Amino acid sequence: MLSLVTADFEIRTADVDERSAEIEMENKGVPALRVSEHLAELKAGAVFDLLSDKEKEDCIVIGADTSVILDDVIYGKPVDREDAVRMLFSMSGRTHVVATGVALFANGSRRVFTEETSVEFNPLDDYQKELIYAYCDSGSPYDKAGAYGIQDKGALLIKRIDGDYSNVVGLPVARLAREIANMVQYPLE
Repeated sequence: MLSLVTADFEIRTADVDERSAEIEMENKGVPALRVSEHLAELKAGAVFDLLSDKEKEDCIVIGADTSVILDDVIYGKPVDREDAVRMLFSMSGRTHVVATGVALFANGSRRVFTEETSVEFNPLDDYQKELIYAYCDSGSPYDKAGAYGIQDKGALLIKRIDGDYSNVVGLPVARLAREIANMVQYPLE
């Protein structure tokens, strides 16, 4: 997805204990909509700290984290089939929020934002139940926050979205491109 914004990038990771950070934020009462933003900032900061001084002058580090949120509860990756079915059943007939926090670090400046998209699932009728069971049997839900991917057969569960489709996939590319352009043009924090 990042290649839609720029062809000149490389992927680097740093060791960030996301689960511990998430629990800490929950204990501090951080609203679920702000958790992804904080995790994105931790990820970008950790990678930025690993760069040489020269690299810090020449690049922008992007950290991102996506959460699926229903009733101020973050739906992470399901631990098993039963957990995936539970999540998908609970979201059916309801609207949840997909929030992607993005942090941009460059030499001397930083930008952090959250993009939110509302996703409404179809009602939990017999057909939706069949779709959920088949989807969970496919193996697809187990590496996805909220147990679904809008870019695969999880799309069949969805009635409508309000907001950025690419955000639901995992990276709000249109907003990211604008934020990077603004950062380069107006590098204030």
